[in-house]
Amino acid sequence: MSIDKKKFDCSALPKGWQREEIVRKSGLSAGKVDIYYYSRGVRTDASLVPPIRQTASIFKQPVTVHKSQEGKVKTDFKQGSQDKPKQLFWEKRLEGLRACDIDGLELDAMELPKSLRPVGPHVGDETLLQSVATALHVSTQPVTGQTGSRSALDRNPGVFLNPEQPLVQAVQVIDDDIKRQEDRVISVRKKLQEALKA
Repeated sequence: MSIDKKKFDCSALPKGWQREEIVRKSGLSAGKVDIYYYSRGVRTDASLVPPIRQTASIFKQPVTVHKSQEGKVKTDFKQGSQDKPKQLFWEKRLEGLRACDIDGLELDAMELPKSLRPVGPHVGDETLLQSVATALHVSTQPVTGQTGSRSALDRNPGVFLNPEQPLVQAVQVIDDDIKRQEDRVISVRKKLQEALKA
């Protein structure tokens, strides 16, 4: 591609700034002019450089770059703070892994209450347990389970599944459930005290 260049001092800008015009002579854009501005010395007026909007990828926050003499970069938070996207059904990667005792023998699987029903394609009790345990340990919000309708979740889980909640159908805990659990805890504590006395 052959080009024609003209470089001259720019009277519209402070002293020391030059304007360069490059005319394209061939190609689809023949006849178009590219204009560049150059400063011979150290730039003293940073306000003459317009901000540049840049986005590295669809997963990164767009950033507006304001150039100044110090070289600082200000970020533009128009969308607010953004969390990383969460992967659905990541718990399925843990399927088939079992806890072992000190001798290397596999522990028996936990028996879950009948009221806990898994949600999602091919989600079994093992994946359900991992999902609930993770939500209880990591989540900063209440663990309620999936509140969408069962048919909608089965039809298209990628759309209707809430990634912030475990892979369990929403569970209603009533006072009787809490009382039964308290009784079980008291019973086990008594057995433990007797075992420690023996």
